[in-house]
Amino acid sequence: MDIEMVRKIRNNPSYKELVEKRSSFSWKMAIGILVVYYAFILTIAFAPQVLGTPIGDSVMTIGIPIGIFIILFSFVMAGIYTWRANGEFDDLSNKVKEDLKRELGV
Repeated sequence: MDIEMVRKIRNNPSYKELVEKRSSFSWKMAIGILVVYYAFILTIAFAPQVLGTPIGDSVMTIGIPIGIFIILFSFVMAGIYTWRANGEFDDLSNKVKEDLKRELGV
């Protein structure tokens, strides 16, 4: 890939939109996951008795459903990212490719 092609891609409005949307979305997703994970770890570190509280008269503690929630939350977040990446982000990426082909006359 030559420098001229890189310049054309970087100046493409669809490419700029793709980079902006993908970066913004990725940061939001990362922050969401980090908040959930760190809240769990900080609870374990500073208030383990909260997660060790039994649910009713059973042997299971509140930490088990919270741990399961965190695992499911991670899967859902990965699914949301994949769904958006395969939809909106791929559409923008294909538009960039089409614009570049049109500019290069391919």
